[in-house]
Amino acid sequence: MTVYCLGSINADHVYSVPHLPAPGETLAATALSQGLGGKGANQSVAAARAGARVVHVGAVGADGAWAVEQLAAFGVETSHVARVGHPTGHAIINVAPDGENSIVILPGANARQDTGRIAAVLAEAGPDDTLLLQNETSHQSEAAALAAEHGLRVVYSAAPFEIGALSAVLPHVSLLVLNAVEAGQMGAALGPVEGPEIIVTDGARGARWRFGGQTLSVPAFPVMPVDTTGAGDCFIGSLVGALDRRLSRADALRYAAAAAALQVTRPGTADAMPARAEVEAFLARA
Repeated sequence: MTVYCLGSINADHVYSVPHLPAPGETLAATALSQGLGGKGANQSVAAARAGARVVHVGAVGADGAWAVEQLAAFGVETSHVARVGHPTGHAIINVAPDGENSIVILPGANARQDTGRIAAVLAEAGPDDTLLLQNETSHQSEAAALAAEHGLRVVYSAAPFEIGALSAVLPHVSLLVLNAVEAGQMGAALGPVEGPEIIVTDGARGARWRFGGQTLSVPAFPVMPVDTTGAGDCFIGSLVGALDRRLSRADALRYAAAAAALQVTRPGTADAMPARAEVEAFLARA
């Protein structure tokens, strides 16, 4: 079983600030850290750390060799990460003392995916495998359609939220993941959505999973957050990794909630994703 992730790879520039900046405000940061990020890379690392075999499909520029090396160091297979003639994507992340954040991204190489390369990778996949998607790359809808043709589970994080991208991918999705704000935006634009299973994450209020007329809910584990950047990516990557190990929906949901709880107690994004042993130890104490 394999998790294929068509996903962004970013250089994260994380600034600690006294509060999130207001419009027109200039702030002096108190610290700067840099590391691997991007929704796709974060989710790939989280799934790999949860025990899945993960193949990342993405793109970096000439300046991105370090990011590919870091992905590989986390156990993610990177032979399908292309080098293109555009800069590696990057993110400017402001983090306040309460862990809340605001983020600006430059897509860069992430917007330069190739349908032929995606098709060649997914030709190796089958019904026991999963395709993980987000909205920080190009060619999500083509990849989703190809994956559905091959019988893969298609898991789509509709973030950053854009109704056109969602509408294009939705016919091919097995599991749709949104946060509470995105779920509200989808409902306002499309009304009730039938077809895919849906997970809605809601920060400290936990998450719920709707499928087949049923709803599973899991509360968030109470922790003191340091940095909430990447918490949603940790949740869904960890959940997909758990599902890949054949955990039930309920157990996978609880595993993902525990992984996200651990992740927000640490600074950083991909670097902060917890290992399976850490999550299982946390659950044993909960």
